[in-house]
Amino acid sequence: MQKTVFITGASSGIGKACAEVLAKAGYNLLLCARRHEKLVQLKHELSNLYPTIHIHTFELDVRHAQEVQQAITALPEEWKKIDVLINNAGLSQGLDPIQTGNIDDWDRMIDTNIKGFLYVSRQVIPLMEATGAGHIVNLGSIAGKEVYPNGNVYCATKHAVDALNKAMRIDLLPKGIKVTGINPGMVETEFSEVRFKGDTERAAHVYDGLTPLSGTDIAETILFVLSRPAHVCINDLLIMPTAQANGTLVNRK
Repeated sequence: MQKTVFITGASSGIGKACAEVLAKAGYNLLLCARRHEKLVQLKHELSNLYPTIHIHTFELDVRHAQEVQQAITALPEEWKKIDVLINNAGLSQGLDPIQTGNIDDWDRMIDTNIKGFLYVSRQVIPLMEATGAGHIVNLGSIAGKEVYPNGNVYCATKHAVDALNKAMRIDLLPKGIKVTGINPGMVETEFSEVRFKGDTERAAHVYDGLTPLSGTDIAETILFVLSRPAHVCINDLLIMPTAQANGTLVNRK
């Protein structure tokens, strides 16, 4: 029986890579993002490659609780049997010391990385509870394990994700629902471009002199986690490029 995976922020980066890797593995895909036109294109590409899977897409900004509730409640009944939730939607804005930080940037990170994460989880977990099974994969970061200069609020939001991942594991233990935290180091996606608000040149220099992780590296790790036997739950993973030791120490050639 095919399983269904719900991926937030699926239009690019790690979310898109998860859709591609899991489609190849035979999962049905429930995909949401703010940029729905990109999801439509992705659906077309993956449907042609893997005609035996089913794909449903919808536009959603996870920052808005009422929209999240309405969108998930309105899903067709056949899409409410969600086996896997990948809480991928997240971003960083700016790289400023806290005393000169942009409050709008802070709000966007908190609203997306923490509140959006919670809003989606709150709607999906009862659907999993009804079946007595499920697996939630939460995308964290090395920034959720340590703090680096000028990372302040972004690091705080990812520390919150780390704490919530642990709390979910405790709260959902009696429900038969697995919970896994995936915490990447440097991954070359749109992340830095978003952080630097479209400054592609500055974003490109983040990865000078090293080979970063790719979205596919993370997606394939998630597939491994999902493929473990029913009695095995990988609670927490920290994944770095070989050239990175921690949040700040990188070996550039």
